[in-house]
Amino acid sequence: MSSKDIGITIRKAQNFSDWYTQVITKAELADYSVAKGFMVLMPYGYSIWEKIYEFIDSRIKATGHKNAYFPTLIPESLLKKEAEHFAGFTPEVFWVTHAGEGELAERLAARPTSETIAYHSYAKWIKSWRDLPLLLNYWNSVLRAEITATRPFIRTSEFLWQEGHTVHESKEETDNEVMMILDLYRELIENLLAIPVITGKKTEREKFVGALYTTTLEALMGDGRALQMGTSHNLGQNFSKPFEIKFLGRDEKEHYAWQASWGISWRLIGALVMVHGDDKGLVLPPRIAPVQVVIVPIFFNDDEKKMVDARAREVQSELQTEKLSVEYDSREQFTPGWKFNDWEMKGVPMRIEVGPRDIRAGKVTVVRRDTGEKLPVGSAGMAKEISNILGLIQNNLFKKAKTYLEEHTTKIGDYQEFKDILPEKGGFLKACWCSNQQCEDKIKEETGATIRAIPFKEEVWSNCLYCGRPADKVAYFARAY
Repeated sequence: MSSKDIGITIRKAQNFSDWYTQVITKAELADYSVAKGFMVLMPYGYSIWEKIYEFIDSRIKATGHKNAYFPTLIPESLLKKEAEHFAGFTPEVFWVTHAGEGELAERLAARPTSETIAYHSYAKWIKSWRDLPLLLNYWNSVLRAEITATRPFIRTSEFLWQEGHTVHESKEETDNEVMMILDLYRELIENLLAIPVITGKKTEREKFVGALYTTTLEALMGDGRALQMGTSHNLGQNFSKPFEIKFLGRDEKEHYAWQASWGISWRLIGALVMVHGDDKGLVLPPRIAPVQVVIVPIFFNDDEKKMVDARAREVQSELQTEKLSVEYDSREQFTPGWKFNDWEMKGVPMRIEVGPRDIRAGKVTVVRRDTGEKLPVGSAGMAKEISNILGLIQNNLFKKAKTYLEEHTTKIGDYQEFKDILPEKGGFLKACWCSNQQCEDKIKEETGATIRAIPFKEEVWSNCLYCGRPADKVAYFARAY
């Protein structure tokens, strides 16, 4: 008997970290690599990433963005061009120093992010305002030296991601790009992944290194910790000046360009596990699930087998005609009960059981993964009814996660209350802040909580949480991954 046969052996509330690792590996999303800090993305996990890819790729192309690719290796001299950016990434960089047996004249960095390698080319391509906006996106992997404290999907030394890098004439145009992408990410995360998010700006301390400002989407995981789900940055002219990205403007004068960058990564798959998963394993929202429906045949002799197999295939064909992703589990080496547990661990939103009694009654038995509820569904109009139930599952998962977020978001009046609630309840602690980084640093030092987002529109109601001076911002604090 393999370890997978045993199922999930740790309760989510008992040991969240070990539970998470078991779900990742036993549901066959990912496996550990022989190289420390790296992981293998297995076909089931990759198929979820493809769903994310398909949604984002189609939507950004509809707004005029195009895909491109830049080299993995970046000369050190390029990485150093934006000094603050370079200093921020240096501790995480993998360096290539040799080609074969020969030492390279200049070290090459394994791409930690693509700003520097891309912007070297942008400076050659952009000459006039007629070349703008330049709207490019890259699907690639990046490497960052996360050798210790790794966690599959959340913190690894290499990860798949999408990074957009655009160039504009003005700050206003760049601001619009930043917010358009933030809204697109919100649609992906809330409507497909069924995970509610808080949006806002990062503080100067927490923003992307080299950015004018960073906007973020923050979600709450099942253990009360926050996870940054995606970011969209206005880079200002902080990169265009060192990289000489200039254009002749409509006024016949030379101007430095404005730039935006934005990205999401496969950590969204980790979030799916941590937000929706339960003691049986994964629970996938139908819109992001690679397999939306699994059909399990139930029979006890060869005559029943033939009849059930024929009906199960009819059901599969009918549902596929409605563009549903359907798997027919005809494996004969496993019992129906084993299959039930296996597909529940993989988080498939719906199971359909087809047996002799179902056939005689002119129905199938539907089992919801989110609630475990069993429902009889008649043959007439079956595909439409199945689609409706999948919609209910999608909505229920979002509603459940939204309730958890609301119940674990606490409005804080004073610092003692903050220190009392954080270790007991966790979640987001919403408090007023004076914008002083010293207060921000002290809170992190004393509690481990960081400011996850400054909401775009929320009015202050008290003085600063830490120092007691007048506050000018509302901040969402949390311990985070």
